[in-house]
Amino acid sequence: MKIFLALGAIFAALGVVFGAFGAHALRSTLSPDDLATFETGVRYQMYHALGLIAVAWATTQWESTTVTLAGWAFVVGILIFAGSLYLLVLSGQRWLGAITPIGGVALIAGWILLAWSAWRA
Repeated sequence: MKIFLALGAIFAALGVVFGAFGAHALRSTLSPDDLATFETGVRYQMYHALGLIAVAWATTQWESTTVTLAGWAFVVGILIFAGSLYLLVLSGQRWLGAITPIGGVALIAGWILLAWSAWRA
């Protein structure tokens, strides 16, 4: 699906932008712990942007609803996991850390669904 390739590329580009923003603009204003949290969001966003590109490739190899579900799980996971970390650090709203694991579960589900799709193909 073109959508997963496009979203993967967009999330990867934004990962580079956010990484540069963290390294240059936030380094002097954030605590080391907050900077590490922000960098965790960037790292997981980039990993899963590449996962979306893998999903796009997988859709060209075999048709499977499970592959599509894997892609959407990555999208949801990136938005919730990385997004909550970015917002937590930038807004200071620590309660956002409580929703971060929901994104993590979505990311794990994406990998499991992708593996299942490959196994069943």
